[in-house]
Formats: sequence, structure tokens, C-alpha cells
Amino acid sequence: MSQVTVVNHPLVQHKLTRMRDKATSTKTFRALMRETATLLCYEVTRDLPMDKVQIETPVAPTTAYEIAGKKLVFAPILRAGLGMCEGMLDLVPSARVAHIGLYRDHETLEAIEYYFKAPEDISGRLTIVVDPMLATGHSAIAAISRLKHYGVANLRFVCLLAAQAGVDALREAHPDVPIWTAAIDEKLNEHGYIVPGLGDAGVGRMLIEYALAVHPILTTDVNEQNDQAIGFYRHMGFEPTGWSATDGQGRAYPLIHLRFGV
Repeated sequence: MSQVTVVNHPLVQHKLTRMRDKATSTKTFRALMRETATLLCYEVTRDLPMDKVQIETPVAPTTAYEIAGKKLVFAPILRAGLGMCEGMLDLVPSARVAHIGLYRDHETLEAIEYYFKAPEDISGRLTIVVDPMLATGHSAIAAISRLKHYGVANLRFVCLLAAQAGVDALREAHPDVPIWTAAIDEKLNEHGYIVPGLGDAGVGRMLIEYALAVHPILTTDVNEQNDQAIGFYRHMGFEPTGWSATDGQGRAYPLIHLRFGV
């Protein structure tokens, strides 16, 4: 098995092109992401083990095949991975789902788990980690490390789009985990965006533009671990103004404070 697979199927590449296009509508982008996730799921499960079984058709008995072993697990990284997970469940509706939420401790730089829900016997199942973007690789590395901590040995990672830097980082941290993606782009920009990159669902941009029309000064807080969200706000013109070790409820979720306007 190749450790990095770029799925170059014409349907995948066509849908990826539509998702890259900034003219693509929010509704279309979401549909394309779900459809592409289904196609990627087909590729990432191509070599699942099979068992022979005896069945009867309406005409005669025959030997057929079915997937062997325990049902596999999809593990979306919250929250962005949920959209892809829906498309994968369209193809494998019997799969189990694990949800992974992580943040990074500002002092130790280690991933701290704030949410984890998975089948009790996940250690004995093939687990496919799902996230639309593999940019810096930090989230993927942390999620896979947590799953290994829970005893999961059979792991795979799938994304819509990767940066070469993210692929290299994930391969260095977890060389045993194969990667599937629709494309690998050349670099990250100063905001952590993949270049040339992917479009987005558009909701965040529309809400910010509406808010700016009403209030010329905006502030927001973003989880320090959420590189993509930080990059998005910086791209929209927000500047960092500070850092907090805890969130508004006193929990140990480090936040970066951002502000738009004078």
C-alpha cells in the first residue's frame, strides 16, 4: 500500500476544481464536498479484507463475498470533518463514528483532549481519520496520536486537499498511517492557507461582511489549536490583540483574541 495516495479519478478532480473556484455557491460547495468524500471513501476502503459466504439468490445457491471483521470507524476532527463524514456514511452507513476534539496547551505544546467519543472496542477496528484540509498537519497529528493512545493500531487519514508541508509533517510524526487526498498543493501562505487552495462553504465570510456593515469594529476569540480559523480571520483583515490561557468559562482552552477595525 502506498503511504500517500493522490486520487486522480476524473470525477474527483472535476469536483475538486469546482470547489476551488471562488464563484462556486455555498450550496454547491457543500454538495460537492459530500460527493467528493464519498468518492474518496471508495478509494480508501479499496483493500478491505473479504470473507466468502454462501447465499441463495432467487435462482440458485452461490458463493459470494462480504467485508470481513468488525465494522470500520470514521473519526472526523471536529468540526470541519463532519461535512466529509456525512458523505462517507452515505457509502458505508453501517460504519461507527468517533468524534475527536483537541486543543494545544500553550506551555507544553501537547494536544489536550476536550472531547472524545468512540466505540468502546475502537482499538480493534480500522479507523479512518477525516479532515477536509491537511495544512500544517498539527490537527491530524494530534488526532492520530490520541487514537493511538486509546490503542488504535490500524489507522488511515483522508482529506480533500493537502499542502506538501502538512503531508511531510504527518509522515514524519506517523509514518505508519497512509494518507489519501484529492490533491497536494505546493505551499502555505503567511496565514496558514493552502496555496492555491480550496474555496469554503461561505457562511463565515457572509456573516462577517454583514456584521461589518453594521459595526465597523469587530472582536472575536479563536481556539489556539484552530489554525484554519485563525488563518481565515487574518485573511479577512483581523489582527491578534492578545492571548488567554482559559476560555470565558474558565476552562483550559487557550484562546487568541482578534480584532477588526481601528
